[in-house]
Amino acid sequence: MANKEAIKTASAPEAIGPYSQAIKSGSLVFLSGQIPLIPQTMEIVEGDIAAQAHQVFKNLKEVTNAAGGDLGDIVKLTIFMTKLKNFEIVNEIMKRYFQEPFPARATIEVSALPKAVSIEIEAIMAL
Repeated sequence: MANKEAIKTASAPEAIGPYSQAIKSGSLVFLSGQIPLIPQTMEIVEGDIAAQAHQVFKNLKEVTNAAGGDLGDIVKLTIFMTKLKNFEIVNEIMKRYFQEPFPARATIEVSALPKAVSIEIEAIMAL
């Protein structure tokens, strides 16, 4: 069985269920889905999809840092949104956090997300 190490940081929201913020196995780090929670208060960030997306990317950044990397080490993103019409807005925000070569990505519209947020993103990072 592969070695597993839980990654945890107070700079990102605590898990709201029985899961880790991230798990490191070998040179890969699997980041759990982040929603737009403010880590200090565990409240949803106020604002539209842009504000929510920014908070999610900030949360992902903190988890990548805790794992010993940064956003540039992410090789795969999965974005879940309740309204795919926000696709272009999220694309523009993502460009502020990533540089080419961009990570591989899937974007999926879902009917609902935890705490009634509009966006959740999970990632895989290679160190």
